[in-house]
Amino acid sequence: MTPEQWLLILTVAVALGFDFINGFHDAANSIATVVSTRVLSPRIAVLWAAFFNFVAAFVLGTAVAKTIGKGMVDLHYVNQYVVLSGLIGAIVWDLLTWWWGLPTSSSHALIGGYAGAAIAKAWTLGVIIPAGWYKTLIFIILAPLMGLVIGLGMMVAVSWIFRNKAPRTVDNWFRRLQLLSAAAYSLGHGGNDAQKTMGIIAGALFTGGILTREQMQAEWGPYKWPIILSAHLAIALGTYFGGWRIVHTMGSKITKLKPVGGFCAETAGAITLFGTALAGIPVSTTHTITGAIIGVGATHRLSAVRWGVAQRIVWAWLLTIPASAGVAALTFWLIRFLHPAA
Repeated sequence: MTPEQWLLILTVAVALGFDFINGFHDAANSIATVVSTRVLSPRIAVLWAAFFNFVAAFVLGTAVAKTIGKGMVDLHYVNQYVVLSGLIGAIVWDLLTWWWGLPTSSSHALIGGYAGAAIAKAWTLGVIIPAGWYKTLIFIILAPLMGLVIGLGMMVAVSWIFRNKAPRTVDNWFRRLQLLSAAAYSLGHGGNDAQKTMGIIAGALFTGGILTREQMQAEWGPYKWPIILSAHLAIALGTYFGGWRIVHTMGSKITKLKPVGGFCAETAGAITLFGTALAGIPVSTTHTITGAIIGVGATHRLSAVRWGVAQRIVWAWLLTIPASAGVAALTFWLIRFLHPAA
């Protein structure tokens, strides 16, 4: 095989590795509430979440993948080295925040890394496609707000509807219902996050000469299902192996949850993710579920939310895109130093 073919294989392998780390890093998003409320044991919870991460391949389409693949960065400035550098930038940031126990956005790390590497190659911000970024940047704020408002509204409604029921009865009902809400959230998580890796893999196949421009603009030709299934399998395996440091932060440090609160938070997150996935908006699953958990906690009293932890998480959110872009740019320049033709 030629060096270019080996480079393509390496890039696709690193993309799937990122997808695995995405599932590993974001496992907390899918299972923190159902574990913290003790509805499921950690091992059963990750199996439940991983299964629905994979099933999402057949449910939520590829609209987000197309936004990432051809709507964020001008493809004239993208080659294998740009894609590889962007992935490395995202992976480094994901691993650092996993080590620090911060539930940051793997999605924003990926698009930040992709953009940073492309800018490093082109030496101009003109490589960025503004139309693809407006929705993404707006939803950095809107996604957690939507999760917060829907979670708060659902918690208020449920509390009013079941106000005359015995607490033990309500607890038992929502322990069962939380299985459904956890499944729905995992479906939204897989459908949104796996698609981002699909877009990157499709971009790598295009720059490697495997996909034509027409196939890239349409349904990826004969490579559609291999791309979809490999991305969903990688994120499902990552979720199965889980990220327990972040589970602790999401499930207990922000606010204490009961089954009814877990159900409302997961359902609010799932509603937000389904809508944005079908609209092709690459939002952060982490931001969404964090907002929903805060909304649920705030229905008790504002002091029920540990705002110091929430503030630390928000700072990590704001740093994610520039930090991953910086790492990706440095990676690209290092590659170019070693291989000037990059």
